[in-house]
Amino acid sequence: MVDGEACGEFSRRGFLRSVAVASATVPLATGAVLAQSAADGHSAHSGRDEGSNTVVGEVDYAKNGFDPHAILTDWDKGAVSTNADGRIVREWTITAVDHEFEVAPGVKFAGWTYNGRVPGPTLRCTEGEWLRIKFQNGSTHPHSMHFHGIHAARMDGVPGAGLVDPGGEFTYEFEAKPFGCHLYHCHAVPLKRHIHKGLYGAFIVDPDPLRHPEARDKAAARLLGSPENARWQELLMVMNGFDTNFDDENEFYAVNSIPFAYFNKPIRIDKTRPVRIYLINITEFDPINSLHLHAHFYDFYDHGTTLDPTNRMIDTIMMCQAQRGILEFSFENHEPGLYMFHAHQSEFAELGWMSHFEVV
Repeated sequence: MVDGEACGEFSRRGFLRSVAVASATVPLATGAVLAQSAADGHSAHSGRDEGSNTVVGEVDYAKNGFDPHAILTDWDKGAVSTNADGRIVREWTITAVDHEFEVAPGVKFAGWTYNGRVPGPTLRCTEGEWLRIKFQNGSTHPHSMHFHGIHAARMDGVPGAGLVDPGGEFTYEFEAKPFGCHLYHCHAVPLKRHIHKGLYGAFIVDPDPLRHPEARDKAAARLLGSPENARWQELLMVMNGFDTNFDDENEFYAVNSIPFAYFNKPIRIDKTRPVRIYLINITEFDPINSLHLHAHFYDFYDHGTTLDPTNRMIDTIMMCQAQRGILEFSFENHEPGLYMFHAHQSEFAELGWMSHFEVV
């Protein structure tokens, strides 16, 4: 499929109107099918079965080349070395490639990707390290990597500062700062198309406990590989959407790209260990997205740049595009079962952004 080619005459609002009058299943022009299903007989709110719209069939993750369940915990730590001054240097090679993948059963999306997946690799490092990202453009369009962090203007990934033509390459170098939950994305124009097509990923900078003596334990709990961090169940969730007929309106919404992925196959959570979610909104064509957790509350760290919560005891967070943060909570005092979480824009939830935790 070429860029701009529609995947069937499929309007999201027409789709929802069809759902409203359907009694069982609704075949879509795109090949996906929506059905009524129950959340395995569980509901965190009411204790009764609640029918929910979902797609019929399964996405072939092997053919796609990425699995949304693996993306939850796939931290790419790069190649590590030490320079002459004793400073840790962390390096990655990232390649932009055109990659068509199945976004929902029977629905193909002509994506532009970093290393063949959406979202791209989750780059994880530690505050103060020197980062070196070799970017290769194997795509058919000019692309770049723009990092949400602190760096020199010449490393900004905009025209004249790291924008790469097809077949070219550029190396971005900068210090890892500030600590937090960040992202990277292409900054070529038209920006809305380059982002929406899939050129984005998570960029997580763990705090260095030695730089935060007043809050060492809190910093250590976020440092991947530390004993304090080992007790946490950490998950990456990138909220995104897909315009499958190129009308600047999303037909599907998801976390980590596949609608209903964690609804049909819930994320298993050990109730004895706390949960930390790195949450990023990169949804195009909609001003906001959100995450609502059923039957529970969480602490929120805006952009992840603080070691103390910026919001305590909330169950819904609203984000514009590129906003992000860290959610922390525990199911220790909850009974086992299925607990929903989803966008609290009902349309987004009905079109794929609906998920479950299975607490055991």
